[in-house]
Amino acid sequence: MLDINLDATDIRILNELQRDARLTNVELAARVNLSASPCLARVRRLETEGLIDRRVTLLNARKLGLKVNVFIQISLDKQRKAALDVFEREIAVLPEIMECYLMSGDADYLVRALVPDVDALERLIVEHITRIPGVASIRSSFALKQVLYTTAVPLA
Repeated sequence: MLDINLDATDIRILNELQRDARLTNVELAARVNLSASPCLARVRRLETEGLIDRRVTLLNARKLGLKVNVFIQISLDKQRKAALDVFEREIAVLPEIMECYLMSGDADYLVRALVPDVDALERLIVEHITRIPGVASIRSSFALKQVLYTTAVPLA
């Protein structure tokens, strides 16, 4: 499963930090049964090795008025590298876009966007996405209910 050797303590550290990155080193050490100094050394090693990429604050989108979670399938008229690069560069600067994946199957890209309402979605599509060179078709689906959402990477 993992490309790097992690012991049980490393995995406990990573799982605890995925649950709450605000933990102090002392709190984290207590949760994983280490003293503070070796715990900090392990965290720094995990950061150096790139296993801990960054720490972020997760916001409540609904409370911020971003109530429409939409998945957009986008097909391009050409699938050449240059066309893909242009699309990826253009879509990445739109603040409403939360995720973007190059896909196999019917659509070239699957994009997830967060917007306050349907009017904002229409503006996003009409004023921005359709103007990206090479976009041939767009299909969107709204999430009716978020059943599961996690940022935690499954470790063990």
